[in-house]
Amino acid sequence: MSEFDEKTRVTQVVQRPPSDDGDTGNDCLVVIYTKEPGLLGKRFVLDKNPMGIGRGADNAIVLEGDSVSRRHCHIERRTNRWYAVDDGSTNGTYLNEEQIAREALLNNGDRIKVGPSILKFLTGADAEAKYHEEIYRMTIVDGLTQIHNKRYLYEALEREVIRARRHERPVSLIIFDIDFFKRINDQYGHLAGDYVLRELARVVQARIRRDEIFARYGGEEFVIVLPETPLEGATSLAENLRARVAEHSFVFQGERIPTTISIGCALLTESDKTATDLIQRADEKLYEAKRSGRNRVCY
Repeated sequence: MSEFDEKTRVTQVVQRPPSDDGDTGNDCLVVIYTKEPGLLGKRFVLDKNPMGIGRGADNAIVLEGDSVSRRHCHIERRTNRWYAVDDGSTNGTYLNEEQIAREALLNNGDRIKVGPSILKFLTGADAEAKYHEEIYRMTIVDGLTQIHNKRYLYEALEREVIRARRHERPVSLIIFDIDFFKRINDQYGHLAGDYVLRELARVVQARIRRDEIFARYGGEEFVIVLPETPLEGATSLAENLRARVAEHSFVFQGERIPTTISIGCALLTESDKTATDLIQRADEKLYEAKRSGRNRVCY
């Protein structure tokens, strides 16, 4: 398992004045997930009608990627409402995880997925304030899965370790990853891989309590921090999650993708000097689960 170093890069964009063909105010699209360097956090003010999105240089919003069509989709304004319209793209345009048949009305906060990139639609008189809130949110939330990211995980885990030691309470940690994830990407494509990551996060999130911390650790790895939970409780949850994922139907564009996870669990001990030590011990158990045949829990 390769180490994943997450770096959040945010690009501040000066707002352009509206064009003569219609004042759209501060309505905009913000890039909340991308694999393109320097694009994360970029704001595209909707100051033209329509606003083309695609790989071609003649688009108002140019996105790279093999899964992005030259003219992929466009954003169109009609009677003071914005619509996302697919332009016959090869791989489809998605709105809040659902593929657009032809077009869809946009509401504030909607997420538009074009190839590997996700853009968030912001509208209304307070769109400027929402943009700055979104910029902050991107520093602690993973854009693809919409759960916490590695940066937030470390900050929260450090707090939980300090609290556990001060009050002599247990804290456990679960780390898991998707079995043969590279094979999923190779066989079904990277868009399908992104879908599996998002759907897996959704399935697991439904089982997470409010005081627990669920985060994407990097790539196909995820971590759950369980305050005031002994190892027995962590392993019970881990087995429940393993079974749920194995039984869940992951279907992308009509094709079922068999998906399982391997899980490692660890309890904070006196020998753990830092939060990283706890993660490392859980990670060793994850390795053991994978060496033992995958789709299992080790602790």
